[in-house]
Amino acid sequence: MSLLLGIDLGTTKTTCVAVDSESGQLVASVAKPTDGNITSDEGRKLGRSEWNAASVLRSGFDCVAEILEQATVETDSLCSIGVTGQQHGMVLVDAGLKPLTPLINWQDQRGNDVMPGRDVSWVDEARSRCGEDSLSRLGCRLNSGFLGTTFFWLSQQGLVPKGSKACFIMDLFVAMLTGGELVTDPSVAASGGMLNVASRDWDDDVLAALEFRRDQLPAVREADRPAGELSGRHVDRLPQGIPVSVPIGDHQASFLGSVADRRSSVLLNVGTGAQVAVFTDDTTFTPPVELRPFPIQGNLLSNVGLTGGWSFQVVENFVRQLGVELFGADAERPLYSQLVELAGQAEPDSLGLECVPTFSGTRSNPRQTGSLAGISPASLTPANFARSVLEGMANNYREALDQIFEITGRHSEPTTLVGAGNGLRENPVLADAVARRFGKPAVVTEHREEAAFGAALVGGVAAGVFSSLDEAGRLVRHQTL
Repeated sequence: MSLLLGIDLGTTKTTCVAVDSESGQLVASVAKPTDGNITSDEGRKLGRSEWNAASVLRSGFDCVAEILEQATVETDSLCSIGVTGQQHGMVLVDAGLKPLTPLINWQDQRGNDVMPGRDVSWVDEARSRCGEDSLSRLGCRLNSGFLGTTFFWLSQQGLVPKGSKACFIMDLFVAMLTGGELVTDPSVAASGGMLNVASRDWDDDVLAALEFRRDQLPAVREADRPAGELSGRHVDRLPQGIPVSVPIGDHQASFLGSVADRRSSVLLNVGTGAQVAVFTDDTTFTPPVELRPFPIQGNLLSNVGLTGGWSFQVVENFVRQLGVELFGADAERPLYSQLVELAGQAEPDSLGLECVPTFSGTRSNPRQTGSLAGISPASLTPANFARSVLEGMANNYREALDQIFEITGRHSEPTTLVGAGNGLRENPVLADAVARRFGKPAVVTEHREEAAFGAALVGGVAAGVFSSLDEAGRLVRHQTL
């Protein structure tokens, strides 16, 4: 038996899985909290999101070390290592790969600050410099939290040390594993807002507009070639010489780890937020849909920033606050399960109550708010309120897929609706609402660590275990939600 190791490097937790390359069985899985948030109270008020880069990296090394201790994992059977991680954010490093800044992640809002002496935000200035015509080349608009925006903010204030490089956290992790140079895959690089999606390389015009130089960024390399071989410097017991893949984006890794047949499936990933994605060979897209490079070949049409578990959390917080302020209830008591149960007791139409649960805005309009309509004495009940939020989320996902269909000109429904994320797996009422809106129940993978699994598959391709991603996809197994 040969084993594929997959690592998903996150800011809240890091996951490592060992996958049997023949059966697709998850032989072992380890998840460790990162505990690296170093954002100060004042920083939180300013919308900052900063993480100790060394802590994030250490969680990755510790996770790998722990999975090697599992009785089911034979070190001599390891044949490849694949890596994914959180996109968009960035860290500055010196020539020796020492972090010079915290990991400033995708939630950071400093790009929305107003520029000193100006009436525009940093991200608006960055977009203006890049020009409207850059959107079709980049696949997305620059947003706050993107590597391109954060670097622009730092450089314009003289905060970029000479000789430093900006990179994604998983690029740094892989470079430390191999002892080699910083490299990144197009699926990761595109999340910085500066990649030409047609050439699958940095866009020189955008780099110039943002006053970037190529030597300040990782080299872009396709994931079918290894980034290098394991050096054995940071994790004991790992044999040297194992191929380590170029890191890929977590959105694409989740798609790979969830979808067996990418050309006939749609992926609905529901976590704190949500995304709907389909594979395409084309580069045509229209906002708010984004075009995200897929590892090795092709792209995803991704409708991101959709309503997810956070929307239902807003409802839970509201109900909990009512209980505390009116009835002296326990402020710490979780109500999620009770609200799902209540929602299941209501009719799908919520007796006319309709909710648009965009409580925290959208990617294209962060200031958009949610709404509640159809209020009547009969409809205004906790059960109908909870149900209407979940039905509104399902409507949001269907509308997102329809927007993608408009771009592709596609009319036939996908053969398979693949679900991912705990927001869908653990909420049967939402799963029911989604099944009705899409006309079919969602299937989910037998494993839950979709991104780490997808990274393991790419690692297998880079190491020559599989001839292609299509061959690797045969390891994905589904069950009906």
